[in-house]
Amino acid sequence: MKILVTGAAGFIGMHVSQLLLARGDTVVGLDNLNDYYDPQLKHDRLARLTPHAAFRFVKMDVADRDGIAKLFADEHFDRVVHLAAQAGVRYSLVNPQAYIDSNIVGFTNILEGCRHTQVQHLAYASSSSVYGSNTQMPFSESHNIDHPVSMYAATKKANELMAHTYSHLFALPTTGLRFFTVYGPWGRPDMALFLFTKAILEDRPINVFNHGQMIRDFTFVDDIAEGVVRVLDRVATADPAFDSAQPDPSRSSAPYRVFNIGNHDPVKLMDFIEAIESALGKTAQKNFMPLQDGDVPATFADVSQLSEWTGFTPATSVREGVGRFVAWYREYFKA
Repeated sequence: MKILVTGAAGFIGMHVSQLLLARGDTVVGLDNLNDYYDPQLKHDRLARLTPHAAFRFVKMDVADRDGIAKLFADEHFDRVVHLAAQAGVRYSLVNPQAYIDSNIVGFTNILEGCRHTQVQHLAYASSSSVYGSNTQMPFSESHNIDHPVSMYAATKKANELMAHTYSHLFALPTTGLRFFTVYGPWGRPDMALFLFTKAILEDRPINVFNHGQMIRDFTFVDDIAEGVVRVLDRVATADPAFDSAQPDPSRSSAPYRVFNIGNHDPVKLMDFIEAIESALGKTAQKNFMPLQDGDVPATFADVSQLSEWTGFTPATSVREGVGRFVAWYREYFKA
């Protein structure tokens, strides 16, 4: 197939693109290579994709309405994996406009491109952040998500609603993927694993929020990429059992689905830090701090619907995943 992967120079985008290329798909990778974090890391991820004859890179912002429309019209993609977004919960408190431009305007442009060129299936990144102030564990796709606690989360919920509208009005099959704390080699420098590893190696203290009482469903990036591709391969369909009197948010009478992708094995933050210390052979200096605005104290994914739909369940342990990240970090930074 000919597949558009937006955010192809990103952490998840690179891994998904590699998986698609390895099985013989043609991939057009799109990214704006912005400076939210060091663009060199993005260029180095791209360098792992560009040697493939079946990969072509397009530098473009998803918020470029005319550019995106022309790209779709020229290329006629079979399917689309939309991963480009302004990421990060904490940054959304500082620069909310960036989230509107990329996550709302940009997503509209992708939906329009898919609609007007009869794309077979759109799989797009949502987030566990949509669960907001919900404390019912594990998080199920059938739970209410009406109480986001960050602008980032609000834009991701909006994406799910926008996708449903296009599935309903234009019969565009869409599947949203709620990622749970993705980590692994080539990860983002603004995320905890990267920040902690760098600080520990440089003998600097790490900031441990919520006084170490955080719990996260850490999910290894290879499991995420596998889940994305499996979902992409099974085109969303209408649920014949959908009950409009008691609507389930994860499905519809339209060709629309939403799935959690998580490890279904929540880990205490202090245990996660201990795994990093073990992999590095160094003990962290810790600054214990309160919960930050926009953060939630715990995440835990119910992945039964993903497993039933695709036959796949993420299973990489934190110790294995952290070890693989640390090995990559040491090699990449010669640390």
